[in-house]
Amino acid sequence: MEKFWLKSYPPGVPAEIDPDSYRSLVQLMEEAFGKYADRQAYICMGKSLRFAELDILSQQLAAFLQAQGLSPGARVALMMPNVLQYPVAIAAVLRAGFTVVNVNPLYTPRELEHQLNDSGAEVIIVLENFAHTLERVITRTPVRVAVLASMGDMLGPIKGSVVNFVVRNLKKLVPAYELPNAIRFKQALREGASQTLLLAQPHHDDIAFLQYTGGTTGLSKGAMLSHRNVIANLLQNEAWLQPALNKAPKVESLTFVCALPLYHIFALTVCCLVGMRTGGTNILIPNPRDIPGLVKTLSAYRFNIFPAVNTLYNGLLNHPDFAGLDFSMLKLCNGGGMAVQKAVNDRWRSVTGKSIIEGYGLSETSPVATANPADATEFTGTIGLPISSTEIAILDDEGQHLSVGEIGEIAIRGPQVMKGYWNRPQDTAQVMTSDGFFRSGDIGFMNEAGYVTIVDRKKDMVLVSGFNVYPNEIEAVVAMHPGVMECAVVGVPDLGTGEAVKLFVVRRDPELTAEDLTAFCQEQLTAYKRPKFIEFRDELPKTNVGKILRRELRDSKSPVAA
Repeated sequence: MEKFWLKSYPPGVPAEIDPDSYRSLVQLMEEAFGKYADRQAYICMGKSLRFAELDILSQQLAAFLQAQGLSPGARVALMMPNVLQYPVAIAAVLRAGFTVVNVNPLYTPRELEHQLNDSGAEVIIVLENFAHTLERVITRTPVRVAVLASMGDMLGPIKGSVVNFVVRNLKKLVPAYELPNAIRFKQALREGASQTLLLAQPHHDDIAFLQYTGGTTGLSKGAMLSHRNVIANLLQNEAWLQPALNKAPKVESLTFVCALPLYHIFALTVCCLVGMRTGGTNILIPNPRDIPGLVKTLSAYRFNIFPAVNTLYNGLLNHPDFAGLDFSMLKLCNGGGMAVQKAVNDRWRSVTGKSIIEGYGLSETSPVATANPADATEFTGTIGLPISSTEIAILDDEGQHLSVGEIGEIAIRGPQVMKGYWNRPQDTAQVMTSDGFFRSGDIGFMNEAGYVTIVDRKKDMVLVSGFNVYPNEIEAVVAMHPGVMECAVVGVPDLGTGEAVKLFVVRRDPELTAEDLTAFCQEQLTAYKRPKFIEFRDELPKTNVGKILRRELRDSKSPVAA
């Protein structure tokens, strides 16, 4: 197909990248450890970790993992916020020849059990703050080795002890748990230090990450991201950044603000792995919801690249001290995960001097597929152009390519597109076309210059602060409550999170209250999936074959049922 969008590329951005320039992410990491040994790789809670230290620690942990008798390609789950142990663990799992399974640490036991069983993870590395969740399900999963990390593990003996005491005893952030056979993270490092690592040499097509994403069935499924997929996307992102990075003043070593969680594909690729490739420093933010704490952390640095979602940008703008930070070396602000609002962009630019560069992608595309030019100064309201080595097609329901300006389903082809869904060939076949395009489920069009605009979602997915929420999953959970006869979930506009979950319920038990359902959902669903609004109805609108009409619920203004 004709790549007419290339004429809109900024000078210096290549039409193609070479995803075969590295054999694997392991080779890329080994290069970084040698080339940037003395540079700071990560900073968290004031403690820095150099590339040379990351090299040694990940070797030790990799050797420990190999000593557990795992087969090549075995899955290792990581269940942590942004702490220094996370990048150590990612490097260790890959260097040992295994597959990373990123897990949201806020998952409920039900959600965690599904992901561990679906992935077949045999080892999990978990921050002790979330060990109580693991305790409830571990005996029903394939996990046979649990490694427990603590907030203070890598902050030095004195500071680490103080942080652990405060987290455990003053803030009460570590609920009681019993995992008698678990091993401590530092003990795993000590054991690994006495063992020899047989450095893995994975192939291009070996799976590096199982990146779990929601599904219309309500069950999350693992997108198989190969080493080549992820290498392609980090090289695509690096190439796309160049017009912004080449502007004065030049920066020798980039500093990234990693406020988005590393278990999310956006931060994993754009911060962690692009940082590895370029020898940059990532400032890890364990709790980005703590806006005052985030602003205080940022006040200590002159940062260059700041990927975030609209809600985080907006939250920072509303903090009184944010405008006083030093933005003199800020080069690029990437917006993804959800639509960036023009009002937020305009305020951000007035405060920082930089526009938010909006892009688009999915877990299935490692993730970035389109982006606005990195040196753009005007807000386009689009998701930008197909990035290097990427093709975008707009398809009709029969899979035929539509013309410029016609509205259809956005489909993506490129080296960053996943191999498929883990153990789900039928689901894979439903989203992949015969000529290699991934059908995104998003509806949009492309203009004459190659810019893509999203106008709707084919799925009923709700986008809460950049996280995908699938109505079928919420409905399946709520339907388990004995007081519920019928239910339906839709997304509604929300100033704070972009969209919020609204639940409609037909009661079986007339005494059932919204408070009852809220408490039930807190047990079963992680926070961003929980309904923010609950409305009781006498009946739900349906088609003549009985399918609930979610769109009619979204559009209706009818009164609450008595």
